[in-house]
Amino acid sequence: MGTDSGWPRPTRPRLGARPTYALHGLLAANRFYRRLAQAIERWPGLYRWFTAAERVTKQELFGCRMCGQCALPATGYTCPMTCPKQLRNGPCGGVSTSGMCEVIPQLRCVWVTAYERAERAGHGGDLDLLQRPVDHREWGRSSWVNYWQGRDEGLWVDPAARDPLLRRELGLSPR
Repeated sequence: MGTDSGWPRPTRPRLGARPTYALHGLLAANRFYRRLAQAIERWPGLYRWFTAAERVTKQELFGCRMCGQCALPATGYTCPMTCPKQLRNGPCGGVSTSGMCEVIPQLRCVWVTAYERAERAGHGGDLDLLQRPVDHREWGRSSWVNYWQGRDEGLWVDPAARDPLLRRELGLSPR
């Protein structure tokens, strides 16, 4: 498997984890942002502009692939979709002992980077959360608008949750 395969490339975020967690606090869903998201969606041209600005910003800072269901807040602000295998729940079994990617060995594994960033920022426990599978219908859509509208509730969950369906999906015994 070569680097020219068209697969995503592991990306090291350009903005530190602490500032991005702080920025997330400023952009947290609230009544103002919910109304802003509703207004943006009412105007298709504005939605296209807003989504394009989000794409450029998040791609430059985090290597964002615009999946529409942003996992950045739960992964040390490291985009798991830049993993060549697009793994959303931790590294594959092929990550080297030095932390390098199995598919593109000259690049650091996205999940090693996520772990290091989350730990340094005091958010290591976030990596224990289970990421839901990607809904491919959301590709290219604004994850900010989806977040402010509450569409990504339950995007990541505690695997110890008492939800019987989730426990069945994970192969855990019922409580």
